[in-house]
Amino acid sequence: MVFSSILFLFCFLPLVLALYFAVPSKYKNTLLLIFSLIFYAWGEPRYVVLMLLSILLNYGFGIGIDNAGDNRGKKRVAILTMAIVVNIGLLGFFKYANFFVDLLNSALQTNIHLQPVPLPLGISFYTFHVLSYLIDVYRKKEQAQRNLFDLALYITFFPQLVAGPIIRYNAIAEQLRKRVFSSVQFAEGIRRFILGLSKKVLLANPLGSVADTVFATSAMDLSTGSAWVGIIAYTLQIYYDFSGYSDMAIGLAKMFGFEFAENFNYPYIAKSISEFWRRWHISLGSWFRDYVYIPLGGSRVATWKIYRNLFLVWALTGFWHGASWTFIAWGTYYGILIALEKAGLEKLLSRIYPFNHVAVILLVMIGWVFFRADDFGYATEFIGAMFHSRGDALFDSQALSLLSLNWLQFAVAIIVAAPIYPNLRKLQFGKSVTKVLAAAALLLHFFLFAEVVLYLINSTYNPFLYFRF
Repeated sequence: MVFSSILFLFCFLPLVLALYFAVPSKYKNTLLLIFSLIFYAWGEPRYVVLMLLSILLNYGFGIGIDNAGDNRGKKRVAILTMAIVVNIGLLGFFKYANFFVDLLNSALQTNIHLQPVPLPLGISFYTFHVLSYLIDVYRKKEQAQRNLFDLALYITFFPQLVAGPIIRYNAIAEQLRKRVFSSVQFAEGIRRFILGLSKKVLLANPLGSVADTVFATSAMDLSTGSAWVGIIAYTLQIYYDFSGYSDMAIGLAKMFGFEFAENFNYPYIAKSISEFWRRWHISLGSWFRDYVYIPLGGSRVATWKIYRNLFLVWALTGFWHGASWTFIAWGTYYGILIALEKAGLEKLLSRIYPFNHVAVILLVMIGWVFFRADDFGYATEFIGAMFHSRGDALFDSQALSLLSLNWLQFAVAIIVAAPIYPNLRKLQFGKSVTKVLAAAALLLHFFLFAEVVLYLINSTYNPFLYFRF
């Protein structure tokens, strides 16, 4: 689906852009909605009806909540509760039905069989979109959207439809009504899209191949070197895969006059786990903070309740990523780490700079093992291989081969993970130097785009990791 969707964009995006700027303003949203639905149907035709049903239901829920009177009235609460149950119910059925059936069979020794339920693309993301919209209407932060097509566009807008970032309705409501277009914004959108696509194709894909090779190896056969090569590759792959998609979404949105908030802010330079999560998948972290953590009382409750809230939020964060105990363990792992930081670990780490940064990266990589592994057994054996050599040599032939074939991708990925480029853009130069740098940047983007096209033509294509969430 991913390759066909990218191919779809390459083929039809220029036409849509031409039509978009040709039609009167009152038809622009309708055009984007039609294209967004076609884009979704191109990759997931059987679930377009589910998408349309979700739009109609949530359109009705939003108006019902808005018309229900008192801010905390029983009717408003009842409608919001029903809306949450319906949306979470749909997400739960498609994403977690098999998990709960397996859990029931294990607990009761039953033999209930359920055919695997295919996961609709982007359902985790657009479910959170509509929930944020409905909750904000309930809180009277926004009025319900009376224009069905505008609400449908918010839910289905193709740049962020299948893999985020999670866009709040209150961040885009005004833009749905009116947008200001500029050539500077459009050019920035193209630049951002090319950078995101380059991250995915030129860095995440080859590094993903390295990670797949290592994680396909029996943990008992892994050398310490191979384990570290594999987890470093995956640590970089998942960052460039997901931040690359976010860059593409932000860039595409800019081309159509929309401004999306940043979703990544160089997370691997963080000096604490809390800072890491303020920089990684920012839209998801802020969603759980505003709609789960703070309603539970946040940090303004008794100490034991603060830790309860943290564990609950992070367990849900892990479960949101997938119906697996390894994901729940991954989320709980971060809940424990952040609870420890609140208990004083963060202050302790701040005193040992730069070793605090090394400690954070190490803890993050251990967490990624659970995120990537298929089960607990493999995850624990893999971590064991990272810290305990099973042979005479730390680096076996597999590790040396993977490094020799991919050293350039590793080097570039590590360098680009630091905010060198944005810091260079902030520097002040003379006019002549600025012109030379602008020309060099333009040539670099042309070169990256050409490399991407060549890579896609000559290589198998790896799917975006977050498409399965």
